Amino acid sequence: MGEVLRIGVDVGGTNTDAVLLRGREVLALHKSPTTADVGSGIVSAIDEVLRRGGVAPGAIAVVMIGTTHFTNAFVEARHLCRVGVLRLGAPATLAIRPLVDWPRLLKDAVYGHGVVGAGGFNYDGRPITPLDPAEIRRVAREFRERGIEAVAISSVFAPVNAGQEEEAARLVQEELPGVRVAVSSQIGRIGLIERENAAVMNAALLPMAERVVESFRRALGDLGVRAPFYVSQNDGTLLDPDTVARYPVLTFASGPTNSMRGAAFLSGLRDALVMDIGGTTTDVGALVNGFPRESAVAVDIGGVRTNFRMPDLLSIGLGGGSLVVVEDGRVRVGPRSVGYRITSEALVFGGTQLTATDVAVAAGYADIGDRDRVAGLDRRLVAAAVDEIHRLAEDALDRMKTNATDVPLVLVGGGSVLIDRDLKGASRVEIPASAGVANAIGAAIAQVSGAVDRVYSYDARGRDATLAEARDEAVRNAVAAGAAPASVGVTEVEELPLAYLPGGAVRVRVKAVGDLVLGSAA
Repeated sequence: MGEVLRIGVDVGGTNTDAVLLRGREVLALHKSPTTADVGSGIVSAIDEVLRRGGVAPGAIAVVMIGTTHFTNAFVEARHLCRVGVLRLGAPATLAIRPLVDWPRLLKDAVYGHGVVGAGGFNYDGRPITPLDPAEIRRVAREFRERGIEAVAISSVFAPVNAGQEEEAARLVQEELPGVRVAVSSQIGRIGLIERENAAVMNAALLPMAERVVESFRRALGDLGVRAPFYVSQNDGTLLDPDTVARYPVLTFASGPTNSMRGAAFLSGLRDALVMDIGGTTTDVGALVNGFPRESAVAVDIGGVRTNFRMPDLLSIGLGGGSLVVVEDGRVRVGPRSVGYRITSEALVFGGTQLTATDVAVAAGYADIGDRDRVAGLDRRLVAAAVDEIHRLAEDALDRMKTNATDVPLVLVGGGSVLIDRDLKGASRVEIPASAGVANAIGAAIAQVSGAVDRVYSYDARGRDATLAEARDEAVRNAVAAGAAPASVGVTEVEELPLAYLPGGAVRVRVKAVGDLVLGSAA
């Protein structure tokens, strides 16, 4: 991406971090409290890094933003709209109704009405039953009568053939002009229920996504930054603002992903484990060729199973604000935490709660707050708490490894100061400079990706020709998303034979990544 000036911002639930980069050089960084209106927190953080870097707003070439707002809104069932669900698959899929396994809180907040209609495809793209346009129009009118704000459309084997979903979307929009529509083939993978869940999630967030994207645009305009901006998604690459407004679920887990990409950038390691220690939780993931390893199984988000692309992460209740207590004669650290209240409730800040940060300061390897406030802590308690912190980290490390071989570990996040010794299972432990804002750095260096995830018949075209076609399509998708053609390379190819299907059926996943062409969007 050259020596241009870039700003990376990560909007977390507690803090908004910002960095100013020129090439690989970090010119300035800043951490400020996240604000309720999102925009003013971004303004404050960017304004400060511009001031510290001595850079005018007009000199910025591009801004990359990572945010947890959509994840938090869904999990907490806030700011969601009522969704109508249209599944194309009768009579084959009548036995399981839409949203059957959703938690009651989320289902009550989201579910407006659900219908299972005729349609669907076999694995090879042949229709099970034809679409019934009259039925689709009738369903759309039912949605209108129920005050539905967005519609989620799913179909059996839609990732193989999206034709019926696209036609149903057109018919619904004709009957309900201006209605927001999410189709499952553009979001999830093979697996009807999980893919339908992902589409419903996306649909429920659409009005909020439009407001958040506009708040980002307005915040940058208020600062005088005229550069294009992008939002990071959960594979470590970028989305343009219009795409985010249509597919907000693709930003889920982008915070830990940005931290992992930032860790790769700061450490120079492309294959390693990354431990991102925050105020409340620690996220552990694996870097493969510089990008987060993707989860190979359905992912649970707020109690809802989904199958769209997500990083393979393990979260544990360990952070700088984790409470330290003695229960049944044993010292325990977390999972309860003072969270963002650490600056008022931890002992080193004049509070009354004993936290993991207090322990690190009392043990002498962290310099935070007022050390005198923890000077009188029982030495045995402090030693036991330090041992427990490192035991929790080692256990998480062990659970994320795929074999017994020791691997490099990169520590990032504001809570990385909690670790002060070698960890079992790690060949070495690195805490790079600027580790506390690795998330914002990860956003700033993000690239652009294109992907293909589809079931092919090797018997029909042969393996080599099929893989070549999938690779070419992934590269074209990356270029269409804004990547410089000469920079695009295929980073991932996965083949999964589907023995239960005839015709040499194989699920093929290909991912291509390239550098952003500045000025290509937004």
